[in-house]
Amino acid sequence: MSYSLPEFLAHALAMEEEAAERNLELADMMEAHNNLEVAGIFRDMHRFSTMHRDSIRERIGKIELPQLKSWQYRWVAPTEIGDEDGFDYMMRPHNALKYARDNEERAMLFYQAVAEQADDPEVKRLAIEFAEEEKEHTEALDGWLERVPPS
Repeated sequence: MSYSLPEFLAHALAMEEEAAERNLELADMMEAHNNLEVAGIFRDMHRFSTMHRDSIRERIGKIELPQLKSWQYRWVAPTEIGDEDGFDYMMRPHNALKYARDNEERAMLFYQAVAEQADDPEVKRLAIEFAEEEKEHTEALDGWLERVPPS
């Protein structure tokens, strides 16, 4: 399955907006349960997602994106934010970092899958670039995981 440039950007923007919203929601939930250390981790992840979302918005510029309904999105790989089964308000920092890392890895795999299937050279180029950004986030989380012992 290959995307046109506007379709790809619409999918990337939707994924990053969802990631930003979910990370903020998770940070707020952790804060409400006085799990401030984990809340801080998700605030950082919110900041990463927001920066990536804003970068995508800049790239869109004057490109007219399709106005897709939720059922019209064509995901070629799992999206950035995992389900809530792996999330618990009592989660410890190491587990939160692992959850966040898994989310970033899914985003990287999504962009890699798009790049592999892309017919449009610009979609391929952007998907590779976005995958690299997600890889950087994954590597940063790996570094945090090394410093935070498992509970």
